[in-house]
Amino acid sequence: MSTPLERRQALQQDRLVRYERMVEIRALENKVQDLFDEGLVHGTTHLCLGQEAVAVGVAAAARTTDQVTCTYRGHGVALALGLTPVQLLGEILGREAGSIGGIGGSMHLCDPEIGLMPTFAIVGAGIPVAAGAALTAQVRGTDDAAIAVFGDGSTNIGAFHEALNLAAIWKLPVVFVCENNQYGEYSRIDLTTPVDDIACRAESYAIPSAIVDGQDPDEVAEAVSGALDQARGGSGPTLLELKTYRYAGHSRADTAPYRPEGEFERWYEKDPIVNFGRQLVDEGVLGNDGIEEVQAAVDARIDAAVELVLASAPAPVEAMFANVLAP
Repeated sequence: MSTPLERRQALQQDRLVRYERMVEIRALENKVQDLFDEGLVHGTTHLCLGQEAVAVGVAAAARTTDQVTCTYRGHGVALALGLTPVQLLGEILGREAGSIGGIGGSMHLCDPEIGLMPTFAIVGAGIPVAAGAALTAQVRGTDDAAIAVFGDGSTNIGAFHEALNLAAIWKLPVVFVCENNQYGEYSRIDLTTPVDDIACRAESYAIPSAIVDGQDPDEVAEAVSGALDQARGGSGPTLLELKTYRYAGHSRADTAPYRPEGEFERWYEKDPIVNFGRQLVDEGVLGNDGIEEVQAAVDARIDAAVELVLASAPAPVEAMFANVLAP
C-alpha cells in the first residue's frame, strides 16, 4: 500500500493517476453516503461529488511543503493531496486508522506530511489561516506558498476580505482558490451575491485574478501552478475562481429541491470524470477498456479499505483529550 507522500508524487507526475484519483474521490464519496445511510457515520457529511477536478488540479500543482486549507467539504482535496482511503474512512468512521486517530471526523481532516492543514467547519475560516501560513513562509525566507480552497459563499464574509487585503498589502505568497459550485449551503449564488464572477473582487485589492474551468483538471493545475510561481517569486497573492458544480445537496439527506429545472443536467454534460476519461482515451493514454478497468480497480480498493476500517478499533473516548494542553 502506498504512503500519502507516494500517492501525492504519483499524482503530480502522471495524468492517468489524476484521472484515477478523480474516480477514487467520487467512488469514495458515494461510499461515504452509503455508510451514512447505514448509520455508521456519526455527525454529518458534506460531499464534493462533481468537484473532483478542482481537488486534483490543486494537488497536482502544489508542493508537499506548501500548506493547503480547505472546507468541511474537503474529502476530495484530502484524497487528492495524498490521504489514503483508509485514513479518510478511518477518520469519518471514528476509528484509530484515521489520519488523526479518528478524533476529527468528516470535517476535520489533517496530514502535515502532505501539506494538508486541518480542514475547517466554519465557513471561510481557512482563508485567513492560509494567509498566516503564507506569512510564516515569508518570514522564514523559504519559497513555499499557501493555498486556501473555499466556496463561493465564503466570499461574502469578512474573513475573505480581510485576508485578501492583508495578503495584498504584505505581498504574501498565497493563492486564493474559490471553488464556485454555484451554491452556498442551500442558497444559489445569484440570490446571495451581487456579482456574476467572484474573480472581479480581486480588483478591490489590486491583485491578479482569473476565471478557470473547474471541470478540467489540467486547466486547474495550470492556473494554480502559474499563481504559485507568482507567489514564490514575491509578486504576492492571486484570486482564482474555479467554476464547478456540486452534484450532491449541502449535507446529509439534502436532495437539493431548490435547484432550477434542468440545471443539474446541463452541468452533468461538463462532468469532469466523464470528459477527462474520454480525452485520455482519445489521446491513447487509456485503452478502449481503460475506463472500466480503472473503475473496477478503484471499487476493489475502496471495498478493501471499508472492510479494513470497519474491522479496526474505534477511537477511545479518552483520545479527545490527548491533544488538549493546560498550563
